[in-house]
Amino acid sequence: MTDLLLFALFALACEIVGTVGGFGSSILFVPLASLVFPRGLVLGLTSILHVFSNTSKIILFRRHIDKKVLLLFGVASIVFTVVGAFLTTALNETVAEWLLGSFLVLFSSIFLLVPRIVIPPSRWNAMAGGSLAGFAAGFLGTGGAIRGMSMAAFNLPKDVFVGTSAAIDFGVDLSRMFIYAGHGFMADALWSYILVLFMASWLGTWLGKLILERMTQKQFKRTVLLLILVIGLATLAQAAGFLKI
Repeated sequence: MTDLLLFALFALACEIVGTVGGFGSSILFVPLASLVFPRGLVLGLTSILHVFSNTSKIILFRRHIDKKVLLLFGVASIVFTVVGAFLTTALNETVAEWLLGSFLVLFSSIFLLVPRIVIPPSRWNAMAGGSLAGFAAGFLGTGGAIRGMSMAAFNLPKDVFVGTSAAIDFGVDLSRMFIYAGHGFMADALWSYILVLFMASWLGTWLGKLILERMTQKQFKRTVLLLILVIGLATLAQAAGFLKI
């Protein structure tokens, strides 16, 4: 019971941070859950959490979804999520972590130092960001930071950011959930934890929305970029062996 309570609390905390940051709970959930569960099960549980989480965000932010960005970003994300998920047993994860961490640190630093930079949400920019985010989600279990980086560069309003990001992520996580199940990642899943994930996703999204309503657009964008910078540094530290998660 104590383990289940601790699991519920950290899932809730991950969901609140993921909602405020706009890029999902897996950024924190994957490394924390990896301390307790094997990698395959972590990927499976993360995909289930995100399906619940993104369903709640789509309902709460449904009026703010940008359909153009959703279509361009979402299709590319789903395609490359499938590619990344199939390659989970074939490629070197450490190399991918070095590339991901370097990308996040470099680009978040640029946008923090020069906040006037805005990348237009064009067809090719959206598809490129979606492809990178999708592959990272399928292969590493978390692509939200890249998606957040891309959408922060588009300078989308905070409600549009969160709603559209959740809509994109829903297709990504639904597709990889079935692939992970095919890999046997959820064969030994602790199904008693699924109800906890469901409750944490809805409560965390609701609390995150309350916090988001009290933030200005400038504060939101800076928060997103700072979180992504920290995530990038942590990813590099893990790849270098300084951080064991």
